Amino acid sequence: MTPTIPILRVRGHLLVSVQGELGDDVVEQFQNDVLSAIERDRGRDGGLLVDISGLEVVDTYVARVLADTAAMARLMGRHTVVCGMRPEVAATLVQMGYMLDGVETALDVDDGLDRLGLPR
Repeated sequence: MTPTIPILRVRGHLLVSVQGELGDDVVEQFQNDVLSAIERDRGRDGGLLVDISGLEVVDTYVARVLADTAAMARLMGRHTVVCGMRPEVAATLVQMGYMLDGVETALDVDDGLDRLGLPR
């Protein structure tokens, strides 16, 4: 059985916190779960916050799926913020050509929630 990554709803926004390394099967399930949660929330104006502070390394496949998931969420109308990116992960994404165009980034969850417009 493939482990799942919990998707929480916080004041109409979806929050996903990736903890631990992602294998190919887990990252595919992550993408499917996030997109399904957005579809179930159709008609709501909330954003999507993806916290990747738990990722220490990213391989090419995981990088592509993360970038694609963020882009797909944006295309589905979700203001998407990726937060908690480690310098090594940022360097890997840039080296692989994944610039996360159209997706906001934030230093941490607090900053990400601010960017989604949630009051402190």
